[in-house]
Amino acid sequence: MADAIDAKSPYTGGHCERVPQLATLLADRMMADTSGPYASFSMTADERYEFHLGAWLHDCGKVTSPEHIVDKATKLETIYNRLHEIRMRFEVLWRDAEIEHLQRLARGEAAEPSKRLRDERQRGLQDDFAFIAQCNIGGEFMADDAIERLHGIGRQTWLRHFDNRIGVSAEELERLRHTAPEAPPLPVAEPLLADRAEHLVPWTGPRPPVEKHDPANRYGFDMVLPAHKQHLGELHNLSIRRGTLTDEDRFRINDHIVQTYIMLKGLPWPRHLARVPEIAATHHEKLNGQGYPRRLAAPQLTVVDRIMALADIFEALTAGDRPYKAAKTLSESLRIMAFMCKDQHLDTDLFRYFLRSGVWRDFAQRHMQPAQIDAVDIAAIERLLPEGSIARASVTGA
Repeated sequence: MADAIDAKSPYTGGHCERVPQLATLLADRMMADTSGPYASFSMTADERYEFHLGAWLHDCGKVTSPEHIVDKATKLETIYNRLHEIRMRFEVLWRDAEIEHLQRLARGEAAEPSKRLRDERQRGLQDDFAFIAQCNIGGEFMADDAIERLHGIGRQTWLRHFDNRIGVSAEELERLRHTAPEAPPLPVAEPLLADRAEHLVPWTGPRPPVEKHDPANRYGFDMVLPAHKQHLGELHNLSIRRGTLTDEDRFRINDHIVQTYIMLKGLPWPRHLARVPEIAATHHEKLNGQGYPRRLAAPQLTVVDRIMALADIFEALTAGDRPYKAAKTLSESLRIMAFMCKDQHLDTDLFRYFLRSGVWRDFAQRHMQPAQIDAVDIAAIERLLPEGSIARASVTGA
């Protein structure tokens, strides 16, 4: 399964290899300890093999994830970066400004004032497009005034002379006709940026059975299903406040864990491997009960589940092969994880053990770039952690 995922997406395949390696390193270290908070943590040979399989299969559902969403490095990307379409609209407006200048000269108007008007318009277009291009990159936070400016830019219009209903797929044509049965007469003025009705891609066939009260939901999923399968609106995407994913994109990515669980629950596991689906599909749950796909809370999460969650997050933060983000250093990654403990996303006791064990250092030497391996002040990171633990799990492997 890991090899199949690697063939589809090499960096996802790398993740599917590194997470089980880290999780096994940590679990083995915990079992070898004869003192401390996990002195009694143990797994039988069968439980360890069960853990091994669950760890290696933890993202097997990603074989169903749309690659263009998983790899979405900018906000306007679908199969390609739609920023190029928007740039061409700006090119049209640039040439319109030049044409209007020449038309004024042809009417006998003064050249210098007309030239200044043209130059001012073209500078404004350059500034506006540079702003849109920067918004497209995504980042940590997008302020209200930036979103307001986007909408202001979008209200400008350009003139379309060509039919937008020819040469398109049957699905796209159906969305266009659903919005407006008859095409408007050409030429037609269109907004520079828009959220159009045809940008809303509906769910076709049965809706994914992930909502809590859906009768087809057999596995106890508890997720919010977006109203649409995809929202391609330009303003909708450019206005993403953090990162590059819309709510619709995020659901399609999170759905990988749903598919992991469904795939694995459908297999006839022998009794001694019965928890493989749980081990594989629980690493996105949080101690505060706000994770996915089942909103399990701390009392329902075993030590093994918590090990998987920690390993998955540490690898994701430090991975240097993701097309949509830069790799973080060791100190940055551990600091972020400390705050995640504070927010009850991760087990504080387990993270403290991980920090003191040095397992992260062994993993870094094997898998991280030298530039990422910086000095780590363990004491300073520990000071960020909350006191005590939340619903301490049983320290047996079961």
